Amino acid sequence: MSLFFVLNGPNLNLLGQRQPEIYGRDTLADVEAACRAVATASDHELFFAQSNREYELIDWIHEARGKAAGIVINPGAFSHTSIAILDALNAYEAPVIEVHISNIHKREVFRHHSYVSTRADGVIAGLGIDGYCVALRHLIARQTR
Repeated sequence: MSLFFVLNGPNLNLLGQRQPEIYGRDTLADVEAACRAVATASDHELFFAQSNREYELIDWIHEARGKAAGIVINPGAFSHTSIAILDALNAYEAPVIEVHISNIHKREVFRHHSYVSTRADGVIAGLGIDGYCVALRHLIARQTR
């Protein structure tokens, strides 16, 4: 049984309410339920968290070191601004999958660059909340290879 972290950045607590034409109507609770179903079905544990504060995300990434078999992270707007989150992820030895609900490459130009992508082992963008489950399934599959 492995532990996986699913971390969410700023404004994702408003999922389902904020710009539903871009992010859909599913809530963060729906995302968590879907991820827990994937983890439980394969007998794994899940730590799921969201914060609007950069330092909390960094603390959770540090906590995952030596503890979690992988991280799924949707850094939200911190993708485009946070070298500190990148540095924390660079100190984490296991796989990292970056997830974006919308296709950031079809949006404003400033969203096209993600610092986190330079560390991520994979990036999923534009699959809606399904991207989280795809990422988690990938990390779980890596455990059996």
